[in-house]
Amino acid sequence: MMTYDSTNIFAKILKGELPCHKVHEDDNALVMMDIFPQSKGHTLIVPKAPSRNLLDADPAAISAVMPLVQRVARAVKAATNADGIRLAQFNEAPAGQTVFHLHFHVIPVYEGVPLGAHAGGKADDAELAALAQDIAARL
Repeated sequence: MMTYDSTNIFAKILKGELPCHKVHEDDNALVMMDIFPQSKGHTLIVPKAPSRNLLDADPAAISAVMPLVQRVARAVKAATNADGIRLAQFNEAPAGQTVFHLHFHVIPVYEGVPLGAHAGGKADDAELAALAQDIAARL
């Protein structure tokens, strides 16, 4: 198994070294907008405990963050009027993981609208900021 790299982009965001469109933060996790969304409202939940992915994560850290994942999914669905929610979590590059810090994707799904490619294109910052506020208001 590969080791955790404390210089990954999410670790830098958690340390305040890089900006993000923050939705929520607590002792266990940071919730932020995905800047390369697959759909409008694509949100990330990033546990603060350092782990590469689900395979090496402390079970207590996973247990602590999963209620927040559910709350975020409900808030995203309400804020975006999505028809459904897709929850995704990737483990290692062959499975699609591109940032090697455990994180969960909450991806709104809209009837008849195909999802964009993972990391396909950068979203508008003003739109992300507005979505972050709308989702935060529903948490």
